[in-house]
Amino acid sequence: MLNLDLQNHRPLREIVYEELKRQILVGEIAPGTRMMEVELAEDMGVSRTPVREAIRKLEKEGLVTIEPRRGAYASDISIKDMVDVLEVRQMLEGMAASMAAQKVTEEEKLDFVEANSAYKNAVKKGNIEEIIRYDELFHQLIVSYSGNKTLNQLLSQVQELALRFRYIYYDDFSRYENMPVEHEEIEEAIISGDTQKAKVVAEEHVERLKKFVIDEGKNLFQNTKENEAI
Repeated sequence: MLNLDLQNHRPLREIVYEELKRQILVGEIAPGTRMMEVELAEDMGVSRTPVREAIRKLEKEGLVTIEPRRGAYASDISIKDMVDVLEVRQMLEGMAASMAAQKVTEEEKLDFVEANSAYKNAVKKGNIEEIIRYDELFHQLIVSYSGNKTLNQLLSQVQELALRFRYIYYDDFSRYENMPVEHEEIEEAIISGDTQKAKVVAEEHVERLKKFVIDEGKNLFQNTKENEAI
């Protein structure tokens, strides 16, 4: 049941929307899962109305697919979907890193160091939940410290979509092991105020991620074909 904070005066439909969105993004509601209004309402201890409104809103964001006479489903994710998102993220995050390098304060520099340190510790422990959390924090800092509100809003949505990919597809831990070095390159460029280098290394970071996703997709396709041949 949804844990409602009685001191929270936000509309119930917003709370239900945020909870359903979270469940989809972290994989608690898997791609292709049918989203039954009655069951979801009972599980969350609310009426069907806020659930229906939330599902409609999630459809507009591409997280839910509504099919005539079949109902609503958590949207499937393809390799192309992932690459499309990463192409946009690559361009925008490179811009954000360059702007952050130009505007970052001494206090904000410490935030980068702390976030990256927490990320490294998570990788050493092999804690996937913490890895994802601190990876997201590091990238959120880049966007936040760019000082550009519009860029912040655009990248916030793109990073949310990328978050869903991490929970569903990133089973290969080797990708996480390599990322602390890439984070350090971005951190050093931003802290040193090197706007051009910050842009380049941030874009290269996402480019490697994009290549990893494409390679994983090819491997998955090859394994599927081999299993079908057995």
